[in-house]
Amino acid sequence: MNRPVTTLYVALFSLLLVPTSLLALGGLADYKQPDEPRVLDGSLAKSVERHYDEHFPLKQVGINLWAALEYLAFGEGRAGLVIGQDGWLYSDEEFDPVAGGQRQLRDNLELIRGVQQRLAQQDVHLLLAIVPAKSRLYPEHAGAHRPSALQRSLYPRFHRAVRDAGIAAPDLLGPLQAGKQQAPMFLRTDTHWTPQGAEVAARALSEVVRSAVPLRGEPQEFVTEPLETRAHQGDLTRFLPLGPLFEGLLPSADSLQLRQTHAVGDGGDALFAEADLPVALVGTSYSANPAWNFAGALRQHLQRDLANHAEEGGGPLVPMLKYLQSEELKNNPPQLVIWEFPERYLPMGNDLSEFDPQWLAALRGGEQRTLAAASR
Repeated sequence: MNRPVTTLYVALFSLLLVPTSLLALGGLADYKQPDEPRVLDGSLAKSVERHYDEHFPLKQVGINLWAALEYLAFGEGRAGLVIGQDGWLYSDEEFDPVAGGQRQLRDNLELIRGVQQRLAQQDVHLLLAIVPAKSRLYPEHAGAHRPSALQRSLYPRFHRAVRDAGIAAPDLLGPLQAGKQQAPMFLRTDTHWTPQGAEVAARALSEVVRSAVPLRGEPQEFVTEPLETRAHQGDLTRFLPLGPLFEGLLPSADSLQLRQTHAVGDGGDALFAEADLPVALVGTSYSANPAWNFAGALRQHLQRDLANHAEEGGGPLVPMLKYLQSEELKNNPPQLVIWEFPERYLPMGNDLSEFDPQWLAALRGGEQRTLAAASR
């Protein structure tokens, strides 16, 4: 940013900040001190700060004004967002280099190999569903933004590493690229795929399963029915705090057609009552959120019911590690585990503090050299 633009940026901010700050001083007039104010441990300062924050006049207006200035003048949102063209928004996790990414990539690949070995000990097959990044599938809407070298190499490196380790991982990028000619595969304002994209991925995965793993039980017919179509403001719009004052500046909402899958002739709740399920699904919000109907699409194309152990908000590793320690896997293992794993999570660190460090070390210790070497 050159000097004149920087000067204008600071001046505009000051013009916005000074009057609202003066008004905020009036909010301190009704401040009541704690019964036992303590200065040395910072409790008094925290009390004043909390009161100031709660009674800051025009707080939302200030947030909206500043967000609108950044968006209109500089094409930027809050940290975490990349603003593309034509109303497309992306997560910066798909573009920015990751501190310690190479080391974390190797650590995560070691865990993936350890997961496969633990499942194999119980005669459970692992199928890895590597979800391509939105920016990989739709680079044409990213404008001048380009992923870092690490991000560009992630998808092929991921596939090469797991293939060399003997882990099945069908290519989902090709089917999704073909599918986007007929329907949107990802949402413009969201990090996630559409129900159509989830259905394309489910069909591709099911074709591999049918040729590799004869699932127990009789095939069961599932049908997917369209529900209402609704406007959907994606999760990435949270990084553009323009509402309510400038809500009209937000990219137009996505059109999301909800779907629901059920067994033919089933009464409803009985669909999930069967205990001996041949397939388990583990993963992230791509699988856990019913709005995308990924689990339902898998049921339809596999012609089998499944247990869904995916979780939102924790990445792909935490729900899998929980599943490895579950009583369900111990007492009633499935034939197949489908692990949905978005590629952007591979070089990212994970909070695994809830798991025993020795157990994690043992999990990584199996054949870690195979994947570590393949990842280079």
